[in-house]
Amino acid sequence: MAKIYYIGDWAIMLGPVFAETPFNYAYKGTEIFNYGVWLKNALESSGEHEVTSVPTWDFYRLGPGEYEKILQDYDVIIFSDVEAKNFQLAPSFFDRKKFGTQILTFPDRVRLTVEAIHNGMAAMFLGGWLSFTGEMGKGGWNRTRLAEVLPVRCLDYEDLIESTEGFTAAKAVGAQRFSNIDFSSFPPILGYNKTLARENCETILHIRETNDPLVAVGQFGKGKVLAYMSDPAPHWGCNFVYWQHYNAFWLECLDVVLNS
Repeated sequence: MAKIYYIGDWAIMLGPVFAETPFNYAYKGTEIFNYGVWLKNALESSGEHEVTSVPTWDFYRLGPGEYEKILQDYDVIIFSDVEAKNFQLAPSFFDRKKFGTQILTFPDRVRLTVEAIHNGMAAMFLGGWLSFTGEMGKGGWNRTRLAEVLPVRCLDYEDLIESTEGFTAAKAVGAQRFSNIDFSSFPPILGYNKTLARENCETILHIRETNDPLVAVGQFGKGKVLAYMSDPAPHWGCNFVYWQHYNAFWLECLDVVLNS
């Protein structure tokens, strides 16, 4: 059984906001959305794996030593819509009471992730507005050492490719994976992160309309990394999550990173 730690794809909605007078604005409601539930259920659907799904803010607030323990205890780590700042910053950097009382440095979570992969950790990096380079560069993976362990090359400018008509998937020529999945039924995804194929890594699926990579895999040290350049959840994946082969797709992705 694989133990999987899945970071991202949660959101909080505040509102709606009512302006009752020029001086009175009231939030009428708070709702938490776990958009990661589809991927979690898919990975657990075989009954062979266990997924811990956490929001990005929990990852951001991990204290020194806590992330190291996660990397030690889990077999696979997944990042989806987790911009680079969550790796690079820590809440205590913004606690003014600590300024001048101690030297404020913390373990580098980018370095820890890269080292864990080289030491055998399997990983998946999944797409969205805050993944890869991301919207207006906010994803920021391209400007960190995370780029060293991605099986694709990130762009140095906004990488979002979107269309209300959607995009579909096709197997790359010679790809051996996903042999039991019929991609003629693949539903339109509403966007993806444009990346470039990387030398010594394999593109397994590509976007049919543009030939850009959609799924790629690479070996980095002892660890394997899979990148899926679209969203495993809504909004890009609002059709994808209801695809009849959704569970089989993600179980195959998991098998890619866990096995040769």
